Amino acid sequence: MLINGKNFAAIDLGTNSCRLMITDKTGKCLYRNSIPTKLGEGMYAHMRFTPEAIERGLKAFREYSVLMKKYDVGVCRAIATASCRMAENGADFVQEVRKRSGVELEIIDGREEARLNLKGALLNAPENSKYAVVYDLGGGSTEISLATNDKFPKILYTVSIPWGGRNAAEAFGLTDYDRSCRENLAKEIKTYVSDFVVKSGLDNYRSSCCLLATSSTPLRLIALAENWNVYDRFKADGRTISRVKLDEAVKRVYAMDAKERLESPYIGENRAPIFVAACTIFKTIYDGLGFDELTASLKSAQDGIIKELIDNGKTDTFCQNGTRQKNFNGPGQNR
Repeated sequence: MLINGKNFAAIDLGTNSCRLMITDKTGKCLYRNSIPTKLGEGMYAHMRFTPEAIERGLKAFREYSVLMKKYDVGVCRAIATASCRMAENGADFVQEVRKRSGVELEIIDGREEARLNLKGALLNAPENSKYAVVYDLGGGSTEISLATNDKFPKILYTVSIPWGGRNAAEAFGLTDYDRSCRENLAKEIKTYVSDFVVKSGLDNYRSSCCLLATSSTPLRLIALAENWNVYDRFKADGRTISRVKLDEAVKRVYAMDAKERLESPYIGENRAPIFVAACTIFKTIYDGLGFDELTASLKSAQDGIIKELIDNGKTDTFCQNGTRQKNFNGPGQNR
């Protein structure tokens, strides 16, 4: 059972970054940060994590373990997404995380990833929209969902696309802009999006539906489109931007060379090798969905996890999907 006064933590391990959020029992954020682990770097060729990527990932979890002790975390849910699902040594990595940091990492499927992202993203949805389409562009996969926008949101249809910024950049040769490579990736993504539009019956919901996009790509594109001096993800959170402005921002990214992307305050060293591919996926999806504007959301899976931990802490020790909440004790402890 939960202990009164203990704080909550959510960890979301993606293909490119590992994110930690810590709140108190009311949901007030005490700490939020992201470490660029680049776990999926070099994975595509052999579908295995490289030793260098594994060490970066383990280092992040050791740092987060120390932080969770500092912030008096009592309960944590830590999830791993596309890269751990795909890598042959993904399960081995999970075991090492537990051994080295005490964090019990759970590999989730695409539908659970979509569900958690939905819970977080809907915190930015307009109240007058009865439905929402949410898409989350990750480093190794992209989830698109149509759902109800109410107190108990229900996913009406979802798809997990096995391409994200990191693996697409490597597979399609898009670390730098190349028109032919961009078109090949866009063609691949279009197939999934067209299928989603038809099978979800999106046109039947469109008039009362909003479009939400999680991940850092839309947040960064908003900062670029608005010509802010710096990239501020918190300032971009919840902002709505027109498709026309997004198109202009994407064109500016395509026109940059590697040095310009590296030095851009909106992109930077970690994102520079994957941002052309990320923008290609992102634009292909919003073009295919056919909305005139979208709302960018920093709130995503972490926020969904925290909400469930708090809600379930008032009753029992189980999350809504049936998984038991994990007490956090740190490394070397049995749970």
